[in-house]
Amino acid sequence: MSFKVAIIGRPNVGKSTLFNRLVGRKLALVDDTPGVTRDRRVHAAKLYDLAFDVIDTAGFEDAGAATLPGRMRVQTEIAIREADLIFFTIDAKSGLLPDDRTFAEIVRKSGKPVVLVANKAEAKGAQGGMLEAWELGLGEPIPVSAEHGQGLPDLRDAVVAALGEERAFGEEEDEDEEIAASEVLIGEDIADPDAEPTYDDTKPMRIAVVGRPNAGKSTLINALIGEERLLTGPEAGITRDSISVDWDWRGRRVKLFDTAGMRRKARIHEKLEVMSVQDGLRAIRFAEIVIIVLDATIPFEKQDLQIADLIIREGRAPVIAFNKWDLIDRPQELLAELREKTERLLPQARGIQAVPVSAETGRGLDKLMDAVIRTHKVWNSRVSTGKLNRWLEGILAHHPPPAVAGRRLKVKYVTQAKTRPPGFVVQCSRPDAMPQSYVRYLSNSLREAFDMPGVPIRIALRTSDNPFAGRAKKR
Repeated sequence: MSFKVAIIGRPNVGKSTLFNRLVGRKLALVDDTPGVTRDRRVHAAKLYDLAFDVIDTAGFEDAGAATLPGRMRVQTEIAIREADLIFFTIDAKSGLLPDDRTFAEIVRKSGKPVVLVANKAEAKGAQGGMLEAWELGLGEPIPVSAEHGQGLPDLRDAVVAALGEERAFGEEEDEDEEIAASEVLIGEDIADPDAEPTYDDTKPMRIAVVGRPNAGKSTLINALIGEERLLTGPEAGITRDSISVDWDWRGRRVKLFDTAGMRRKARIHEKLEVMSVQDGLRAIRFAEIVIIVLDATIPFEKQDLQIADLIIREGRAPVIAFNKWDLIDRPQELLAELREKTERLLPQARGIQAVPVSAETGRGLDKLMDAVIRTHKVWNSRVSTGKLNRWLEGILAHHPPPAVAGRRLKVKYVTQAKTRPPGFVVQCSRPDAMPQSYVRYLSNSLREAFDMPGVPIRIALRTSDNPFAGRAKKR
C-alpha cells in the first residue's frame, strides 16, 4: 500500500528541486525566483526501497484569501489534508524566518506525521540554520541537499521512523512508459496492413489543453473534473508548470495536462516564461488529443493559428473549444462565422471539430468530450490495403499525376504504415519529382473517401530499388 508525501515550506527553500530529486526527472520548473510553483503537482516517487506519491506545493505565504498568494495557499492546505506524511522544508543556509515558525504551527495542528527537512545543507553556514531548526519543535532536522542528492539515506530512515515499517513499505507500481517519437512517419507501426481493428474505448487517453494566456484553460479543466484542482483567477499567466490531472470520464481513465499560456515568441523575455512554454510543448508532444482553447470574444489571433499549426505538425489530434461562450450576444451568427473561419484558416486539418463551451457555467462540456472521442477514433483509424488501392485506381483514372520534364509520373500502390496519426506510404516512380500540390490532393481525397476529418494525415513517397542501378554499361 502506497502513501502520499506533501512537500511544504515557504517560497524558495527548494521544494521543487527536492520533488524532482525524488521523482527522478526534472518535471517541476526550478528557478532562483521565489514563487515559481503555483499549482500542486502529484507524481510517483522513489527513495531507495520506498515507493510513494509526492506532492509539490506552492510556497506558503501569509496573504489575503482573494489574492493570488492566498489562493495558492488554499491549494497547499488541500495538499496537507491529502498527505499521509509532510516534508516541512526549510532553508538551512538562511536559517529560520518568521514565516517558517508560522507555517510550522499550521503543520503541527494538522496532526500529520512530519519530517523536518533542512535543505541546502551543503552551503557554508548551514550548521547554524540546522541548530535553529530545533526551535520549531518538529523533531530532528534532516540535513539534505536536493540539488546534489546528499542526505537522502537519512531522509529515507526518517520516513520509515515517522510512518512505521508496515506503512512505509508497500507494493511498487510500474509507471506508464511515455510514447517515443517516430522516425519518418509520426505514429505507431501497423503489424498487419490488411487488419481493421475496432476502436478500444477502454484504453487510457492523454489530453493536453493549450492556448493563449487567460483563455480559460485551467478553468476548463476544473469544470471537466468537477473540482477546484487548478489555480484560476482573472490574472493572465497564472499557470506555469504543465500539470497532469487524472480523471475518470464515463468509466475511461483520462490524463489531462494543463499548460502555461503561449504568447508570441517576440514577447517572451523572461527565462521563467521560456521554461513554462517549453514545458507546455513537451506536454503537446506526449498527448494524444490537444484541446485548443480560444477566447470566443477575440478568436483566431495569429498566435492561435500558430499553436494549431504546431500541434498538427507534431502529429497530435486537435479539437477547438471556443470558450467564454456565455459572454456572446448573438451566438448563432458568431458560431457560423467561426466555423467558416476554422475551415478557411486551418486547411491542413480540414473538418477539425470546433465546439462552443463555457468553462464558467459548464455549458457544452459533454459535446466537447464527444468531439474529443470522435477525433481520437479517427486518429487511431486504419484502412486495409485492398480498400486503399481500389480508391487509388479511381483517383488515377479521374486525375492522374502530372508529367514532369516530359515524363509522366507513375503511382503504383498505396498502403497504410502507421496510425496515431494515419500515415500512408505511396509507391511511385520518381518521389523527388512529385509536386506537393498532387500530394495534398491525395491527402484531401483520402480524408474525404475514408472519413478522416480534423486530423493530420502523413504521406511518404517511396520508390522500389533498381537492381541495375550503379552497374557500368557493357560495351
